Amino acid sequence: MLPSLFISHGSPMLALNKTPAHAFLRELGRQLAPKAVVVVSAHWESLALKVSTSAKPETIHDFGGFPRALFECQYPAPGEPELAERLAVLLGAERVERGLDHGAWVPLSLMFPDANVPVVSLSLPVRWSNAELATLGERLSALREEGILVIGSGSLTHNLYEIMPQESPVPAWVDEFATWVSECLIANDREALLSWERAPNALKNHPTPEHFQPLLVAMGAGGDAKQLHHSVEHGVLAMDVYAFS
Repeated sequence: MLPSLFISHGSPMLALNKTPAHAFLRELGRQLAPKAVVVVSAHWESLALKVSTSAKPETIHDFGGFPRALFECQYPAPGEPELAERLAVLLGAERVERGLDHGAWVPLSLMFPDANVPVVSLSLPVRWSNAELATLGERLSALREEGILVIGSGSLTHNLYEIMPQESPVPAWVDEFATWVSECLIANDREALLSWERAPNALKNHPTPEHFQPLLVAMGAGGDAKQLHHSVEHGVLAMDVYAFS
């Protein structure tokens, strides 16, 4: 049975820059052979839960100020309307047609560069409580038995107001929060994680919560946590990847 994954997607330049996280995601994809992917990205926020029924989701370049080469990237993975319909019924989600934002296509383009794995996007209902987001993951967990990969795509730390050059040292407030999350996940202390805003430097690392919330969905969809990757880009973007098996 496949694990569920939390993937830190960091900057959209992850698609092009040969960083440790870039190399790791390429290798991770070689180890997986899912029939389809269901992804919850920090970059599709909504009030009510929504699911994309698009058969051919477009590549959304939902960013600015980056090189032309990034805007020329396309990720033509197919959708899976039948799976989307199942999810709409199972979750009571609103059906919409939507493409893949960079929280979805950037890591997937590294993991499955042939774009031959169907992808269904679920929105991130940002007004839901932490417990409700974890429960959403629980309701997706059975998909893993069918060979469907459940991914929460966000960033373990994500304060763009403090962004630094790529090779900058990691401030203590980033390291302390990342360490706290790792310790809670490995100890399976879900109660603490459902109150993650109380963690050391939580609001410093996440002025807004949407990049942490996908972790709660991935956590709910799986079991014991294992840290697969840790690196930090631009000083403040922890690029951790966790599997929940």
